[in-house]
Amino acid sequence: MKNFTIKDVTGVIPAMITTFDENENVDFRKAKIVIEDLILKGADALYITGSTGEGFLMSLEERKAFAECVMDVTAGRIPVVVHIGAIGTKMSIDLAKHAEKIGAAAISSVPPFYYGYSNEDIFNYYKDISDSVSLPMIVYNIKLAGLMNKDLIRQLATIEHVNGLKFTSREHDEMSALKIELGPDFMIYSGCDEMATQGLLAGADGIIGSTYNLMCDTFKEIYILAKEGKYVEAFEIQKVATAVTYNLLKSDFFPTLKACMRKMGIDAGYSRKPFIEPSDKKIQEIFDGIKSLSSYKRADSITLMKYL
Repeated sequence: MKNFTIKDVTGVIPAMITTFDENENVDFRKAKIVIEDLILKGADALYITGSTGEGFLMSLEERKAFAECVMDVTAGRIPVVVHIGAIGTKMSIDLAKHAEKIGAAAISSVPPFYYGYSNEDIFNYYKDISDSVSLPMIVYNIKLAGLMNKDLIRQLATIEHVNGLKFTSREHDEMSALKIELGPDFMIYSGCDEMATQGLLAGADGIIGSTYNLMCDTFKEIYILAKEGKYVEAFEIQKVATAVTYNLLKSDFFPTLKACMRKMGIDAGYSRKPFIEPSDKKIQEIFDGIKSLSSYKRADSITLMKYL
């Protein structure tokens, strides 16, 4: 199996869903279907068991088993980043050591949350994890877990093995400034699906997103155009993809995303409670909303359109 480095983790990186069956059990057969579809549609790496993967709704053993499944199915074809974030350091270290054991390319984590941890607590959280393994760590900065300011991110970047940042925010001026300051060897990933093109223009090394489960080929086209310097053309596609995303947000996002994938013939399974499966009426409303975008200039880049 190929030994990937952090520099290999670039391009279009779906924040992969976790596939559950109707009884909320992890479904490894469905996971294989989703993984093969994403690779076929141009995924350059996978980011698993994070927010999109409903990782916080899974036990540690389930997260480990799912990570093992992903590693087996990808079989060294693309890098895999395992999100090991948890509310406590001990749990995160356990997951980090497992990720290293199974050959993950990198680990990633949100900061510890809920208790209102201090910056010193957060720094020590990342340092303790990074000291426990030799894998590169991608710090995950997202509003859901409490955005970290630039000063704290600069401090975290001094930790050995902290080699990247997943920046899920719209302040791309900050992301661009951090990329310049921290240098080419510190990888920064744009995590806001609705602003992937802008993130690439701001200097992101790759894009990580939830809707890439549904539109991986679309964002691959955006990425290629952006790398060719064709940002205006890329943004025409981005506008449609963003409009699709806004439609997906009209109901619980993850179950709706999976319902759209099923519409395309991709057996993505279901979500865990307390997420609610959208009603047939709600799903049809969302389908109709997406279909109404067909007059957009680059609507042909949205594969889902062909199934509505």
